[in-house]
Amino acid sequence: MPAATDKRPSPEELLRRVQAEERLAGRGRLKVFLGYASRCGKSFRMLDEGRRRKERGEDVVVGALQSPCAPDLSSLLRKLEVVPTIKARHDGREYELLDTAAIFRRHPQVCLVDELAYDNPPGSRNPKRWQDVDNILRQGISVITAINLQHIEEHQDAVERITGKRVSQTVPEHFLRSAQEIVLVDAALDDMMKRAGAREPVDVRRLSELRELALLLAADVIDGQLNNYLQANGLEQRWGTHERILVCITPRSNGEAMLLSGRRNADRFHGDLLVCYVRQSGLDAKDQQTLQANLDLARELDAEVSTLEGPDAIAAIVKFAQEQRVTQIFVGHSAPNPWQELFRRSPVDRIIQAAENIDVRIFPHPSAP
Repeated sequence: MPAATDKRPSPEELLRRVQAEERLAGRGRLKVFLGYASRCGKSFRMLDEGRRRKERGEDVVVGALQSPCAPDLSSLLRKLEVVPTIKARHDGREYELLDTAAIFRRHPQVCLVDELAYDNPPGSRNPKRWQDVDNILRQGISVITAINLQHIEEHQDAVERITGKRVSQTVPEHFLRSAQEIVLVDAALDDMMKRAGAREPVDVRRLSELRELALLLAADVIDGQLNNYLQANGLEQRWGTHERILVCITPRSNGEAMLLSGRRNADRFHGDLLVCYVRQSGLDAKDQQTLQANLDLARELDAEVSTLEGPDAIAAIVKFAQEQRVTQIFVGHSAPNPWQELFRRSPVDRIIQAAENIDVRIFPHPSAP
């Protein structure tokens, strides 16, 4: 019977948790409404959230809102207190700055800030509005804000491939990941087409692709939040919202087909591709050559390759999959080989029974009966 694993956190891990708690102590909470395209309604959702909070008794102010203000936003704005922005001009360009000093003096419970990716004029305390928001959070004031996918710095290349356009004002993804809550404004395509009206044509395919990217980003951020919570509370995570595909390579499995399928699926869902091999002794030259070719292909496909150890291959695979928060396992059913003894009691049953909450996909070898 294997020895029990010590689940107690190390002194270094305890120190990290304490430091993280100290950083969050006294800091306001950040909530982000994420849109996947213009006119999806994220600013309306932000203001409506502020209205509802005010009606519940919270002290809410508006620190910044898009200009010009649309009619549906104006009716909500009239119900909220506004801290005026500071008008500035530099090199012929007009700017609107958050009046952080006035917000600090007013010190509401919640501040609504639109146009998160906005640039401040040269010479400002912070070059970016999101940095002003970070300062507001440090004062213990919660912030509700809104941003579109195209303004997330790390996703600009993907958005440009879809739309052919690139914006100049951005927010780093790590700031979104600091949020306690992120809400995808998943507007129906029909509604967005109605908002566009006759002003410009709407490409439904492009909107669908942008929506998919935004969904995946929101899911990934939520997955990170969940992981941080579990780690902070000494809990173990065995699932994820982000697709992580594990391909299990053996010398005689249909490795190439498994790897190519794994890569396609990982790309399709913007997930991760992991490859593992359970070390075996006594392989002949042909098996060793085949195994090496499959591992080389895995690296060419930018997979994370790991070599596992253990007398029970399936136990080693499942343990690794759980540790890595894998969502799908690809395994091969091959012609007779040294692994046959391991899989004598139905490998599919063994893996499915052990790999709780993980999908399992079996690839038959072309020469398998």
